[in-house]
Amino acid sequence: MYARIVGERLPRVQERLILAAERAGRSPESVRLVVVTKGHSPDAIEAVLGAGLHDVGENRVEELEQKFPIFQGRGVIWHMIGHLQRRKASKAAELADLIHSVDSIRLAERLDRLAESGQTTQDVLIQINTSGEATKGGLPTEGALDGIGRIAELRGLNPIGLMTMAPFTEDEQTIRSAFRSLRRLRDEADSISGFTGRELSMGMSNDFEIAVEEGSTLVRLGTALLGERQA
Repeated sequence: MYARIVGERLPRVQERLILAAERAGRSPESVRLVVVTKGHSPDAIEAVLGAGLHDVGENRVEELEQKFPIFQGRGVIWHMIGHLQRRKASKAAELADLIHSVDSIRLAERLDRLAESGQTTQDVLIQINTSGEATKGGLPTEGALDGIGRIAELRGLNPIGLMTMAPFTEDEQTIRSAFRSLRRLRDEADSISGFTGRELSMGMSNDFEIAVEEGSTLVRLGTALLGERQA
């Protein structure tokens, strides 16, 4: 089932992504698809791999923990994209190649301690609340540069960029403003020592074309590629 769904949907998604990149004067190769498999069975990941994609995103540590061993050694690049509680940080750090949702200094410090105790370095993205909505996590835009600087000082973390979620609205200008704010913040943070901010994780199934136009390098797509969740 998933092979058919991905086979039908992926070419259309790729065409939309290419057109969005061209409108922005960008190379489509500068954007990676992170396929969000939350609520989908391992068969969805099989279909993703069969289509030549390797970036897989999970929202919940428990689901990542269940799926990880099934695909060990298969070349999956695991992205932790959902809110991460500090008490679950250890397992996320053990399994995820990239954690998108470092939304507080305290979480960053917890991940830093875990990385240093294991003598490793954890790639992370710093989540910024560019919309200002109380329901969304992340460092507030005001003062975010200070927060980025503090996280960049942590020796166990490698902050390779920023992440945000736009408001769920049909107002394109509101969405575009949220993404544009993140790109500008990334550019402003470029001079911070320890911050290698090449990545911008922004854009989901309902707004990824706008995100690509505004500079996204990682778009997080679930429904657009896999359809509605099965569980």
